[in-house]
Amino acid sequence: MIGIPLGLIFANAVEWFAHKHALHGRGRRRESFFSFHFHDHHQAARRNGMIDPRYQAGVGLSWDPRTKEIASIVVLELFFLPLAPVAPFFVGTLVYSAFDYYRKHQRSHQDPAWAREHLPWHYDHHMGPNQDSNWCVTRPWFDHLMGTREPYAGTEREARDLLRSRERELARSARESAPVAGTAPATATATAAVAPAA
Repeated sequence: MIGIPLGLIFANAVEWFAHKHALHGRGRRRESFFSFHFHDHHQAARRNGMIDPRYQAGVGLSWDPRTKEIASIVVLELFFLPLAPVAPFFVGTLVYSAFDYYRKHQRSHQDPAWAREHLPWHYDHHMGPNQDSNWCVTRPWFDHLMGTREPYAGTEREARDLLRSRERELARSARESAPVAGTAPATATATAAVAPAA
């Protein structure tokens, strides 16, 4: 039974180390297999307020960030599977943790409000000012242990950023709805078209 807590702790450590060193460390280089995470997944999440459209779709055969993530998880699980006969609770917990990771990660990029409430450390990782912090997804244990937990959701910084974002959106809407200089408003043009000639 000791395998269960050990498996949970180990899985959280793997999350932290893999995210920091493989997905961000190696993933910053475009030629790396792991570049899908930093260059594709992070850009989509930042552009769409935490939503990554690839996580909205059903399971497909495209070789995109989501399927690469699934493949990485499966390979990692297969690596530990031979230990099952001697450490069944540990390996079983790792398998559970892999499913739990993917389920939570997928939902967080489908439903930002859910992510902000239930996985604020992961929301902070994507939406906060420092994307090189908050490495954990399922639980923030190793972020606390390693000193990489940086809260953003619910802080004054987030409130300021949200206000600035709303102001930019309102200014953009105002620019788009303003008439173009040198053109008559549509109602004036329509009235002139139907007015009788003198």
